[in-house]
Amino acid sequence: MQAMKIQTLVPRDAKALLDKGEGWLYVDVRTPEEFAAGHPEGAINLPVALRDPAGRMAPNPDFVQLVKKRFPVGSKIVFGCAAGGRSQRACEMLAAEGYQDLVNMKGGYSGAKDLLGRVEPGWEACGLPIEKTAPRERTYEGLGGGA
Repeated sequence: MQAMKIQTLVPRDAKALLDKGEGWLYVDVRTPEEFAAGHPEGAINLPVALRDPAGRMAPNPDFVQLVKKRFPVGSKIVFGCAAGGRSQRACEMLAAEGYQDLVNMKGGYSGAKDLLGRVEPGWEACGLPIEKTAPRERTYEGLGGGA
C-alpha cells in the first residue's frame, strides 16, 4: 500500500471510516479529565498533553512511546481532541515515527471555529455515539500512562 499523508476528516466522515470495518481505531488525545467527561464510543485515551500542577497544558513526554507500545507502525488511527489542534499535533508526531495511516478529526469532540468564525461541529454536536465511561484498557492509566 502506498504511503498516505495525514488526512483531515469532519466527525461524520471519521465515524464512517471507523464503521467500515477496516481496522481503524479512534484515539482521543485529550486529557484524562476531558475524556472522563465524555468521549466517542470506543475511544482509547492517550493524551498528547497533560495539565501541570499549575493547571497549564504541557506536552506529555510519554505520548509517542505509549502509542508505539500499544499500536504497531502499520496501525490505522483516527486522532481526535477537543477542537482539532492537539490531534493534528499527534498525527505529525506519529508521521515522523513512520506511521502512515493517520487521520486528524477536524472539529474534534467539542467543535471549533474556522478563520471566519463559522462553527465546525464536533463529534458530540453531530449527535454521534458517546460514552462517559470506558474499560480500564482504554484509559490512559490502564495503558500505562501517568505512572
